[in-house]
Amino acid sequence: MTVHVMLVDDHAVVRAGYRRLLELEPDCVVSAECGDGDAAYALLQQRQPPPVDVIVLDLSMPGRSGFDLLRRIALRWPTLRRLVFSMHDSPAMVAQALAAGADGFVTKSSPPEVLVAALRRVAAGEQRVLSPDIADAPAQPAAQAPHLALSPREFQVLQGLLAGDALDVIAERLHLSAKTVSNHQTLIRQKLGVGNAVELLRYAQLHRLF
Repeated sequence: MTVHVMLVDDHAVVRAGYRRLLELEPDCVVSAECGDGDAAYALLQQRQPPPVDVIVLDLSMPGRSGFDLLRRIALRWPTLRRLVFSMHDSPAMVAQALAAGADGFVTKSSPPEVLVAALRRVAAGEQRVLSPDIADAPAQPAAQAPHLALSPREFQVLQGLLAGDALDVIAERLHLSAKTVSNHQTLIRQKLGVGNAVELLRYAQLHRLF
């Protein structure tokens, strides 16, 4: 079976590396690539989109984040398989990605053969395909940490806050009002038991959220 792949990553050099790696495999064809989530979603919406069986995507991208793209694809095209390929390896990121609709998660520190094997397994219909370095992450005690009770949207806002983005910047990126983002910030602090930005940063460092 030939697997048609869409690559979504904001670094052109990284995408070129993916493409070169996959084109060496006789059963893989890179049929599309995009630099951000908005471009990927727009391409999939076309009346005659390129054939795609698996979308390989990063989580941290300008514009529409990987989390948002995962959710929208899962709702709109549930048969399109979704494999996250990310520099993040924390249990929180893995759990949130799976909750948002990822069928697999491979870290960018993994050997190339791990990505190729995960791609084939996801294409074959397997779920919760994880690279060896994070295979036990969802089952670790950290899975009970307060941040894993955040909704996917709250987690996206949290990522923006940890990146030092202003509320209006986060609002524009997530297509929300500034007031809604402010409300999310309040709920996030309540759920995590922190009172200010400094405590939020300490919490994030403790739980490897960035």
